[in-house]
Amino acid sequence: MESSVLTVKDFCAFFGDNQILKDINISISNNLVTALMGPSGCGKTTLIRCVNRMHELIPGARVSGRMYLRGDDVYAMEPILLRRKIGMVFQKPNPFPMMSIYDNVIAGYRLNGIRLGRDKFDDIVERSLKDAALWSEVKDVLHRKGTFLSGGQQQRLCIARALAMNPEILLLDEPTSALDPKSTSHIEELIVELKKNVTMLLVTHNIAQAARVSDFTAFIYLGELVEFGPTEKMFTVPKDKRTEEYLTGKFG
Repeated sequence: MESSVLTVKDFCAFFGDNQILKDINISISNNLVTALMGPSGCGKTTLIRCVNRMHELIPGARVSGRMYLRGDDVYAMEPILLRRKIGMVFQKPNPFPMMSIYDNVIAGYRLNGIRLGRDKFDDIVERSLKDAALWSEVKDVLHRKGTFLSGGQQQRLCIARALAMNPEILLLDEPTSALDPKSTSHIEELIVELKKNVTMLLVTHNIAQAARVSDFTAFIYLGELVEFGPTEKMFTVPKDKRTEEYLTGKFG
């Protein structure tokens, strides 16, 4: 399918003998937000960590099935190159503590040994911070440490750091769960704005958040993809009883 940026076929994930994901089949459309929902421990975070192969860092992890990024086999790609194309933002803001705001944004280039002129880096920093709706707040303090920012600002700095590499997909693992309501609202507005330029996969426990920002929702339960479709349709007329029970708070 032309508009698919990520295609997952018969995908399973294991940690040792424990199977976490069972035959996941899903196609993620370009420039849309897809929410991954389900109770704790259902496999949501494992799935997005498999997308940029971060789960490989855990001993005993293995996968079967296929995953394609615009037709290229994710598991045949060099992991470092793959992670440039698929950025990730974690649950807790994690700017590099010893680095300035400026150096945090271009950390991906430095860590990958990509040398660019100062003017080019200046442009990348400004563009990325503007894209993350943070530029106006930090443009006069770029050389202060990123950790001096508030929690919500730190999370937007982490988003800017991911965006700096021009990723095709941005993975967001419960990016607002450690933030206050005002900061959460900022990030949600940002997610809606960012989909003009980047495809996003959002893990969230927050049903209202999924309703506000996502175009599609995948409901995962006990490692299985129970239901996948347009968010509005799933939230109003879910096809599966388990989806309905989850959305109405019968379990979670």
